[in-house]
Amino acid sequence: MTPFGAKVRALRRARGLTLKQMAGTLDISQAYLSALEHGHRGLPSPALVVQICEYFGLIWDDFEEMHRLVGLSHPKVTVDTSGLDANEAFAKAHGFGGTPVIVRPSDGAVLEGFRPAAALRAFLSGASTPSITKDKTHG
Repeated sequence: MTPFGAKVRALRRARGLTLKQMAGTLDISQAYLSALEHGHRGLPSPALVVQICEYFGLIWDDFEEMHRLVGLSHPKVTVDTSGLDANEAFAKAHGFGGTPVIVRPSDGAVLEGFRPAAALRAFLSGASTPSITKDKTHG
């Protein structure tokens, strides 16, 4: 939970409000509000922070404190990509498994899934055909 999310949750609970009640008034989804409270979403927009402050009737110091907490609350995700080349690191960091498809223009062969950059270069140059299938639409 981030400092901002913890504060929003504490204010909401202190007033006996449910996620559904607060989210409905703010015109956001319960899922988004919950994710915001738990730090599973990025920073809220400045407009949403103002809206939340107004919802709770926060002024002056409390208003400034909420904005300060937003600055401390950016969730940081760390993915260990040591030992991977740039292509593999990108795939792992962005949660890709094996869905991308590359079609070799020279013969229509298809390479599915993320591969090390060297394997991609070899495939595209035609020097290697690791785990490929012939694309029926290309010949």
